[in-house]
Amino acid sequence: MDTLTAPTGTQAIDRAARILTYVLEGEGRMTVGALSEAANLPKSTTSRLVGALERQGLLRRDLDDGSLQAGPAIDAYARRARLDPDMPNIARDLLESIATVTGETATLSIPTSKGVDQIAQAEGAYLLGSTNWIGRIVPFHASAVGKTFLAFGAATLPPGPLEALTPKTLTVRGDLVRDLEQTRQRGWGISIEEIEPGLVAIGAPVRGPDLRVITGIALAGPSMRITPDRYEQIGELLIRSAAELTVRLSHHHLQEGAA
Repeated sequence: MDTLTAPTGTQAIDRAARILTYVLEGEGRMTVGALSEAANLPKSTTSRLVGALERQGLLRRDLDDGSLQAGPAIDAYARRARLDPDMPNIARDLLESIATVTGETATLSIPTSKGVDQIAQAEGAYLLGSTNWIGRIVPFHASAVGKTFLAFGAATLPPGPLEALTPKTLTVRGDLVRDLEQTRQRGWGISIEEIEPGLVAIGAPVRGPDLRVITGIALAGPSMRITPDRYEQIGELLIRSAAELTVRLSHHHLQEGAA
C-alpha cells in the first residue's frame, strides 16, 4: 500500500505544512526540539518531516546552532516575486554596451534554488568562445556572478560536497570562503576556468530598489583574451554598469508605483 495515500498521506502533508508554517512565521529561530513541542509531535516524527523539507529546499538548518530557517527554494521564490519582469529589457542596452566595449558576451543572471540562471544575453564580437548561456543553470560556487550572490547574501550554499566542474573549481569550503571575502572587498567576483577549461568570467551584483542584491551582470570569454591584466578594468566596468542598472530599476519601480 502506498504510504502517501489518505489518510496517512494527508496527515503527513498536514504535519509537514504545519512545521513549515511554524518556521516561516515564527519570531525567533526554531530547533527541531522546539518545533516538536510547538507542533505537539514526537521528536522523531518532527525530525523526519524536517529532513524531507530540507531535501526539497523548503527548509535549511544552521550549521552553527542547528536552528531552522527558510530554505533556498523559498528564498528563490521570494526573490523572483521581487523581480521586475521588465528587467531584461531595462538592462539590454547596458549588456550590449559591455559586449561592444569588451568584445565578449555579457549576461544578466538571477539566483535560483538550483544555482545561477541566465535570463538575458548580449553577444560579443568574437565567434570563438561565444556561448548561449540563456537558461543554463550554473552552480553558485563555480560562477563569477554566483560568487557575488554568495558574498552579498543573495544566495546560500547547499549542504554537502561542492561539485567539481573542472580541476580548477573551488570545492574546499575554506578556499571558497576566502574567495568570497576577496569578492566582497573588490565588489566583483571572478571564475577562472572553474566552469569550463579555458573560460574566464567576471561578475558584479546588482541591487534592487530596496538595495538587496537581486541580479547580477557578468562577462565571459576565453582566457587567452580575458587576461589577468584586464581583470580589474572589466570588474570596474561591471560595477559601474550594475550601479546604473540599480538606478534604472529604482526609477522604474517608482514609475510603476505611481501608475
